Amino acid sequence: MAAQAHHGASEQAKVSKLKPRRPQPVALYLFALVLVILIPALIVALVLLNSTNDAQEEVVEALTNATVQAMGQSVDREVAGMITTLRVLSSDQSLEGGQLGEFHRRAVIALAGTGSYLIGVDNTGNQLLNTRVAFGDPLSRSSDFETAQRSLERGRPTVSGLFFGKVAQTWVYNVWLPLPDGAPVRLLALTQNARDLIPVLQSRELPQGWNAALVDGQNTIISSTTGDEFAIGDTLPMRRDPKTQLPGWTEETIRNDKVVTAEWRSAITGWRIVAWASAGDVKRPLGESLMQLAAWGLIIAIVASLIAFFIAQQLSLSVRGLRLDAQRLGRGEAVFERHYPVGEIDEVSKALVLASRQRQTAERDVRFLMRELAHRSKNQMAVISAMAKQTSRGATDVPSYVQALERRIMGLARSTDLLLAHGRAGVSLRELIDLQLAPFRPHDEARVTIDGPDTRINPQGAQILGMALHELAVNATQYGAFADERGKLTLAWSENGDELEMRWRETLSGPLKASERAGFGTTVLRAMVGGALGAKVERHEHPDGVEWTIDIPVSALDPAFAAVRPDEQIEDRQGE
Repeated sequence: MAAQAHHGASEQAKVSKLKPRRPQPVALYLFALVLVILIPALIVALVLLNSTNDAQEEVVEALTNATVQAMGQSVDREVAGMITTLRVLSSDQSLEGGQLGEFHRRAVIALAGTGSYLIGVDNTGNQLLNTRVAFGDPLSRSSDFETAQRSLERGRPTVSGLFFGKVAQTWVYNVWLPLPDGAPVRLLALTQNARDLIPVLQSRELPQGWNAALVDGQNTIISSTTGDEFAIGDTLPMRRDPKTQLPGWTEETIRNDKVVTAEWRSAITGWRIVAWASAGDVKRPLGESLMQLAAWGLIIAIVASLIAFFIAQQLSLSVRGLRLDAQRLGRGEAVFERHYPVGEIDEVSKALVLASRQRQTAERDVRFLMRELAHRSKNQMAVISAMAKQTSRGATDVPSYVQALERRIMGLARSTDLLLAHGRAGVSLRELIDLQLAPFRPHDEARVTIDGPDTRINPQGAQILGMALHELAVNATQYGAFADERGKLTLAWSENGDELEMRWRETLSGPLKASERAGFGTTVLRAMVGGALGAKVERHEHPDGVEWTIDIPVSALDPAFAAVRPDEQIEDRQGE
């Protein structure tokens, strides 16, 4: 008992597993479709947006580096111009002749409007002349003698860092040029105010949100584009190691704010151009794009959901309408045509309307066939009775009588099968011919030629022509083309105006044997075909065979035409 209970429980579990899932409304599937389309699209858009932002950052980075380099090269050209000016001034004859007053006068004239001033010092750094003041005014030792000594040691022009000039009383820088030993002036220097380099930096436009500063070897700001945020003389709180040059962009933290920095180092001065921007500003395009993507994604999702809801409502109404139509069709009620907004559902509705009409027609056909069945049963009995009487007149014994009657009944049955198969639509004449000749056709198909249009005829005409074709085939098997091993049959028909012309031609290999006896076949052809269908039936004998020509009015074969009952025609002729 326990085993049976366990077995029953397992079977119940299997049944529960096989239980179909609960169907879901179409709105759920539409919303799922929206999500399936929208989510991958947003993911792809996010990936593309990130790729675009990376490419944009690379462009901005390249532009920033190029601008920083251009700034540095502008400063280098400024310094190189100062070196060239020093070399020109150092070759002045008044300087070589020790005429420092004259040299001072000429230097003032040469440097007028350039923003640069000339300084001359001896080996100890004492100033011998300074174009910032009149010649002969007392001068102190140079504030930048350390750079002057380095220039003497190197024997080439040297650029100082930023320092506060005692004479200028502002932040300045010097460019030193050593002169030959023995000269009254041992070094010449061009000094310039640091703020004069600000236009040089501002001549190149950085991307929006970026700033730049020119710093010396001690990371002291010589000039900048920031205004008062980083003043001249302040120490720049980024890229603090002048000896280490980091390639590309670098993220640093300044005053608790993250910035992105880039730099360019001068080979002439040793100075650097340092550019920076807030990391938030650099990343802002991506953030704004993400916000726009999220906003548009939300808008699209809401709009798509509303559209999906509207479509779901339309589909639900349409499906409910189809369900009601299907229920009417199931009850056998008429389904009337109505239009739906969805094309496929509208087609299904039309199919249901067509099915309803076909069902109504089929039901009417069934009722008609039930009435026709009783009528045709009487006709069949009358035809069989007539066949039995006529067959008995030509029979010599019972077996031949039974065999002949059986063949004729089978031919009538084949015609009846076609009638039942096609109903009120009518019977195909070609199909009727093929069906009646099939039991008699020889194996060599070349001996039989059938040609004619596929015409549909009414049930009465099908019965009468079926019996006529059967009788002609029987005669051909017994006496004509089918009995002759080389005999041939040609059956052709065509519509000529309001008549159907049919020609049965048998061709024999030998001469035709005349027969005077009129059997059942002749009676069928002349009495039934000629009488019931109003046809003109003629028999022609040729030296090599027999030919039957039958001209039937097309109206007598029309599927809508009800011919006179053949038993009534036979009985009328027998009564005459």
